[in-house]
Amino acid sequence: MTGTDDEHYFSADPSVPFERIPVSATVWDMDLSLVSGSGVFAKGRLDVGTAVLFRETDPPEGGRILDMGCGYGIIGLACALAAPSAQVTGIDVNERAVLLANENAAKLGLGDRYRAAVPAEIDPGTTYDEIWSNPPIRIGKQALHELLLTWLPRLAPDGRAVMVVGKNLGGDSLQRWLGEQGFPTERIGSAKGFRVLETRRA
Repeated sequence: MTGTDDEHYFSADPSVPFERIPVSATVWDMDLSLVSGSGVFAKGRLDVGTAVLFRETDPPEGGRILDMGCGYGIIGLACALAAPSAQVTGIDVNERAVLLANENAAKLGLGDRYRAAVPAEIDPGTTYDEIWSNPPIRIGKQALHELLLTWLPRLAPDGRAVMVVGKNLGGDSLQRWLGEQGFPTERIGSAKGFRVLETRRA
């Protein structure tokens, strides 16, 4: 992955020409056909970290779910499909990703239970039962910490966050840091150099 790619998919409006690219993936025994795009994270594929997240977890059972850094929407949409009572919100700073996630939701018939938006469009008083994420580690430690300290406090009492982080990108140190911030975190899975972390409200 190049620095240029990082800059594209962490931008509000990527500079690369917009091309929609199909993605097929099997997650939690469900076959998904989605559309990704240029300038959006993991275009044309299910990235390895997200695949590990799905393999190492069971799907949520319902409730209010946040997909933090949703990209083209695969994590949040899988949650919505697996849990028919769930209401899912996807957030991403990349406006192209938000567009694709909402298009994918409509294609899957989930437009009434899934909505993607940029963070500024989300009511700051909204709370979530669960947060699911392959967080954007490459935005840098300070920006990542700010992101997590913005959204983790929005977990409802007894809520949890499930995240996948590469070991070589600081998964173990992030686990310790989250605990120091009052969010006890356990490793619930590990594969292919990735850690799957479960964070609770203290």
